[in-house]
Amino acid sequence: MINYHEPVYRPPAEANSIIIQVTLGCSYNKCSFCSMYETKTFQTRNLDEIFKDIDSMSVYSDERRVFLADGDALACDTSFLVEVLTYLKKSFPKLQRVSSYASPYNLLQKSQEELNLLREHGLSLVYYGIESGNHELLKYVNKPMNPDKMVEGLNKATKANMKISATLILGLGGKNLSKEHIEDSAKLINKCEHINYLSTLQLGLTSTKEDNFFKRFEKKNSEFVFCDDKDMLEEQRSLISLINPKKPIVFRSNHASNALPLKGTLPRNKEDLIGTLSLAIEDSSMLRPMFLRGF
Repeated sequence: MINYHEPVYRPPAEANSIIIQVTLGCSYNKCSFCSMYETKTFQTRNLDEIFKDIDSMSVYSDERRVFLADGDALACDTSFLVEVLTYLKKSFPKLQRVSSYASPYNLLQKSQEELNLLREHGLSLVYYGIESGNHELLKYVNKPMNPDKMVEGLNKATKANMKISATLILGLGGKNLSKEHIEDSAKLINKCEHINYLSTLQLGLTSTKEDNFFKRFEKKNSEFVFCDDKDMLEEQRSLISLINPKKPIVFRSNHASNALPLKGTLPRNKEDLIGTLSLAIEDSSMLRPMFLRGF
């Protein structure tokens, strides 16, 4: 079995996947809201070590899904990743899906040809944190990516025939930037050629992140006021009402941080989702108890 370098994170949908650590930590690791890899220094693991981990899991030769950890395996050189993907296919003959996190920087730095090559060798799904479509808010939280550049990178992945699972963070702008956060996030989604899956999670800050998070807002002469559950549900309702995708999107709010688990397909189930949210905004008994929420 694998002796993992803890902590290890994976998306909810990868609960039953084999997890292979290609990198340790996150190559950027500066987002003011994220504490996932604050105890790690980013590094690409040695190929021999990765192959050894794959070998240790090859007894499960019928496994069909592998997730490449940690934070952004796509920060690795393309040729390096091709070797990993080739070895995975050799070790798991029935392999159907390989996935990884992808940062906005990863997709922009890889050429279209590189993404095409990775897809040809089996990388079929990327998990992508949009967080917000508002450029100023992204600067506030120290993820200063231009939303148009995000669209460019996401469309490159789509063109490579990779599936995209994207996330937005409800409450990220607090009460004062809520409107801009949601409206611009919907605009970004609508500009993309195809986001296959879209999820929301609710903002939560660890004690190690709070001070820096608040100070960055203060430096920009903006007070951060936390959204409560009702505020975030109203954000979610507004977001769903504004999303008009070019192709259907599978929508989920199944992350453990969410007050209200939701699932549907946009735009087909838009009115049903909005109706459920409207009921929950008026009736807090529908919400997930706080002790069942977490990251």
